[in-house]
Amino acid sequence: MKLVTYIREDVDQLAILVNGQLYNMQELHPDLPTTMHMFLQMWEEVIDLAIHVDAQLKAGNMPKMTTWGVPYENAQLLAPVPFPTSCRDGYAFRQHVAAARRNRKADMIPEFDQYPIFYFTNHNAIQGPGEVLCMPDHFRNLDFELEAAVVICKRGRNIPAAEADSYIGGYMIMNDMSARVLQMEEMKLNLGPAKGKDFATIIGPMLVTPDELEPYRIPAKDGHTGNNYNLGMRCRVNGVQVSEGNMGDMDWTFAEIIERCAYGADILPGDIIGSGTVGTGCFLELNGTGKLNNPDYQEQWLQPGDVVEMEIDGLGRLTNTIVAEETDFSILAQKKNV
Repeated sequence: MKLVTYIREDVDQLAILVNGQLYNMQELHPDLPTTMHMFLQMWEEVIDLAIHVDAQLKAGNMPKMTTWGVPYENAQLLAPVPFPTSCRDGYAFRQHVAAARRNRKADMIPEFDQYPIFYFTNHNAIQGPGEVLCMPDHFRNLDFELEAAVVICKRGRNIPAAEADSYIGGYMIMNDMSARVLQMEEMKLNLGPAKGKDFATIIGPMLVTPDELEPYRIPAKDGHTGNNYNLGMRCRVNGVQVSEGNMGDMDWTFAEIIERCAYGADILPGDIIGSGTVGTGCFLELNGTGKLNNPDYQEQWLQPGDVVEMEIDGLGRLTNTIVAEETDFSILAQKKNV
């Protein structure tokens, strides 16, 4: 299934996307939920019914009175999971980590190959397609990050990687927006990214259930456990492609990341987990590589008015426009003892 959350009569509405049309889930069957939050809470009770209804829609077997769709292109889309319970971001692509460290003349960190890591980011800053509002300090090296993400669909704790894929409700595109100057300054204090990351994390445009991606499934890398998918990933800025990778290049699988997330802690329906940035998947890496090869390389960062389009095969296209807030307030200017 392809699941979309959109605005109808000022409330969020869960719909199934089929052939460019959105069909409100509860109108397809009275036992199906109206929102993504409800769907995730009821997942094990309703997923089989929802998949059956989706199959009937695709086959054209639903009664006409229940199949009046809303054109997907005309809908006001929200994040497919608009109110997540938490948001973690991983570090799964070795190519990105190695390139970023090489560009700052640091050796590849051996711990990357020993265990998957993640950090918590601001789940209240989750948004979907549309405008991304940024403050003046965010435009100090404003960056995109091309990623995939999953949402958890049932509660669990101490989950082995071999069982963890059954906790994934679906996959989506993630753009982990980053304000690099803020990020680099605060990370000198060894507490990880905070203000450099907490203003916008974008997911969407849809949530795609694992059954839909079965034709793309490939083995995990040697020595790893869990599902992996051959899905091309691309990012364009103002129509120009700047990034390309593949979800199949994940060194750590989502299953292995979930195993670590759930060690001694509950994971909950509605928790979002990002993959981390694919190789070439941000300007920080691209600029570093460019300067390494050519000292005169002109850095590129996101600017007001830029349009960022991300695509992952099978997961759709996520489009956002960068917008400057109408203020000159700066927290970088508030530094003391400088």
